[in-house]
Amino acid sequence: MKVLLIGSGGREHALAWKLAQSPLLTEFYAAPGNPGIAEHATLVAVNTEDQDAVVAFCREKSIDFVVVGPEAPLVAGLSDTLRAAGFKVFGPSAAAAQLEGSKGFTKDICARYDIPTGAYQRFNNAPKAKAYIREQGAPIVVKADGLAAGKGVTVAMTVDEALAAVDDCFEGAFGAAGAEVVVEAYLDGEEASFFCLSDGKHALALATAQDHKRVGEGDTGVNTGGMGAYSPAPVMTSEMVERTMKEIIEPTMRGMAESGYPFQGVFFAGLMITAKGPELIEYNVRFGDPECQVLMMRLKSDLLPLLLACADGTLDQVSAEWSDDPALTVVMASKGYPAAYDKNTPIGSLPAAGEGAKVFHAGTALKDGQLVATGGRVLNVTATGESVSDAKRHAYALLDQVEWDNGFCRRDIGWRAVEREKA
Repeated sequence: MKVLLIGSGGREHALAWKLAQSPLLTEFYAAPGNPGIAEHATLVAVNTEDQDAVVAFCREKSIDFVVVGPEAPLVAGLSDTLRAAGFKVFGPSAAAAQLEGSKGFTKDICARYDIPTGAYQRFNNAPKAKAYIREQGAPIVVKADGLAAGKGVTVAMTVDEALAAVDDCFEGAFGAAGAEVVVEAYLDGEEASFFCLSDGKHALALATAQDHKRVGEGDTGVNTGGMGAYSPAPVMTSEMVERTMKEIIEPTMRGMAESGYPFQGVFFAGLMITAKGPELIEYNVRFGDPECQVLMMRLKSDLLPLLLACADGTLDQVSAEWSDDPALTVVMASKGYPAAYDKNTPIGSLPAAGEGAKVFHAGTALKDGQLVATGGRVLNVTATGESVSDAKRHAYALLDQVEWDNGFCRRDIGWRAVEREKA
């Protein structure tokens, strides 16, 4: 098969690394890719925002299958354009991608199909949103409705913090994403990430993970796109997975199909495991980043047939096998992230990763032969182990060999699971 992967981040490097292992693969391209992805695929300089250019490339190379990594092209309708041109695609339609593209859309689906989630209201102006916040009190959660690269959510512990978050949204801190705001109840519990493939009719549960959204150790500081993750998440017991499928995933699939938006792709359900059970915080319509990196490290099956089955409607005919060994990834970010940071800082060298370990490139480029950091989140140092503690030890030993003066990381990724192992 000739496959094109869309994207350039750590998630796409993990997908490329795994897809490249498939015996079904004959030619593999990535647009635009990154220096890490270049180890596994031929990089092509196609502007992925120009959907006609993507279609033209697919025709030129007789591409059999397109895997769309990030959310922005999905929300913009790239998969619709490709399907209309006759290409198979992994990734939902623009209509189905609203599950991530609009927090309010997802909340409305939850309300209509009785999916457990926090109580909420949608607002298109600041005074009404602020009046509701004052009435509800804190803690409370304020979300920009649209895509904000994982940064448009404020878990406000005080009313003043929530009011400031509303101002941020309506004053343009998140661009068009903040034109509408969702204010919702604070859910108390432990967060987990749950992944499930869907072909519109059938579902295949994948694996669980837990990521660390806050920039500081002990889960302090502002929210980021994710500073590290590990899989599996101990809080997601087999009973909790079963409940998540029955109470959250299956009604969502039914609701999307009944609404005329059958969902083909991956559900990434951000969950809060509360005293009542699993509740939905939000949906993403692509693999998580950095969760994808730990999932791919644990996946023993060939990834390509699983993704193809989503496009072909044959998900009931495939299965996924997982390693029992946990995997853990640590994000190395540019100093200053998630606020302003210097770009094009040189990365001296990366360690050679051995069996059960890999350094995924998230925000890198080659400039005059020198590897440089171009993004906020730059490297995902990933390892497996017999326990989360073991995987953590391996990952940080690898990370300490990275030569990059402008990088920083959290040193406590996986702390909840490590504490459980000690108990």
